[in-house]
Amino acid sequence: MTTPLTTILSPESLQSGVPGPLYVKLRQTLEEAITSGKLNYGDALPAERDLADHAHVSRVTVRKAVDDLVKDGLLVRRHGSGTFVAKPVSKVQQSLSRLTSFTEDMARRGLTTRAEWLDRGLFHPSPDEMMMLGLPPDGLVARLGRLRVADDMPLAIERACISSEFLPDPMQVQGSLYAALEKHGCRPVRAVQRISAYNMKDPDAAMLGVPAGSAGLSIERVSYLRTGRVVEFTRSIYRGDAYDFVAELTLSET
Repeated sequence: MTTPLTTILSPESLQSGVPGPLYVKLRQTLEEAITSGKLNYGDALPAERDLADHAHVSRVTVRKAVDDLVKDGLLVRRHGSGTFVAKPVSKVQQSLSRLTSFTEDMARRGLTTRAEWLDRGLFHPSPDEMMMLGLPPDGLVARLGRLRVADDMPLAIERACISSEFLPDPMQVQGSLYAALEKHGCRPVRAVQRISAYNMKDPDAAMLGVPAGSAGLSIERVSYLRTGRVVEFTRSIYRGDAYDFVAELTLSET
């Protein structure tokens, strides 16, 4: 740590001021040091014992404050090495009013995307897939599971299901799923998307590079052709610390 501890953490500021738990004040002080640049990416945090002694608080208080910052992705623990300031994450925003694929959305922002395939192939559909996609009992479903990465940062785990009628060869999908569907004349024109809060669990958390229990977004998308038929059913998990969805609201005229 290049910045002296005395310039970051004032024991007097923790013991005075607005009433509240000491760990919250300590957490806010450390967070301000990170966001203001007093503590930079890669800086090592002092040992819990040293922090506790300097701030005149218990090690339990220090541990709770540090645990919160680790959970929020501002600090990272490395076994056997200590606790360090994590690499800052720039949030990506996606509009809820435009239907695009992940690849197309990231390309508009000038980000380089890639995918790490988790599974891909043709399968007999599950009862849920048969119902959502309107498949006959003898139909097949193309499943595509992949980790979506933008500028080397893992952002989402995406699992898409499409009738083999629309995507007979899942191996054709290299980048944008919608671009592949467009080649078959079945690109979706509208979608219904359900977004809910989600606490990350392993192995998903490990794949996305966040601690288990971190905030995430669980998203289900059902996409439709112009005829009204369902073409895509996708379940995705997004990093909550790196991805925001933005909706534009207007006042209706009465």
